[in-house]
Formats: sequence, C-alpha cells, structure tokens
Amino acid sequence: MAKRRIVWTKSAHLERIEILNYWYSKTKSKTYSKKLNKLFSETITLLCTHPEIGRVSKDNSIRITIVRDYLIFYEFNKTEIIILSVWDTRRDEKDTKFNYIS
Repeated sequence: MAKRRIVWTKSAHLERIEILNYWYSKTKSKTYSKKLNKLFSETITLLCTHPEIGRVSKDNSIRITIVRDYLIFYEFNKTEIIILSVWDTRRDEKDTKFNYIS
C-alpha cells in the first residue's frame, strides 16, 4: 500500500505553531517544542500507513488520536491524511469545533 500524503489545514497548522510557540515562551528553550513536534510528526507518519488506529468521533468521517495532552483530529482517504485540528485537552471542550465526546 502506498503511503498517504499529509495535508495540514490552515487552522491545524496554526494551532500546532501556537502550541509550539507557547512551550518555547514558557520554557525559554526550544528543546520541549522540538520534542513535542517530533511526537506529532511520528504519530502522523504512523497514521499515513495505519489511519484506522484513531478513535472514531461522533462524526464518523473524523478520527482522533492522542499525543500527550493533545488530540489530533483527522480524516483520511486512499491518498491523503488531512489534519483538521490539534487540540489541547486542557482547554474547554466547548471551544472545539468537533464533537468528539460520545
């Protein structure tokens, strides 16, 4: 099976950058941000070959996978993994645009 192409929505890309910048400003070091970004990348690379490993959300077309304190919302088809959002689970769930709680 061919590997899927990773597509970041604009909002998901901005959320990821915001999270990494937050940790950089909090720790005054790029070390944790780099480690967290590596975890995001490794998880998404795994999803490219095994997209069904994520939990199905209320909307059956959207799946969720967990990386530390973050939920990655994504959709997939035969050629792409589409990253919809990177959500910090410590935030109020009412603020997310996805219904993920069963």
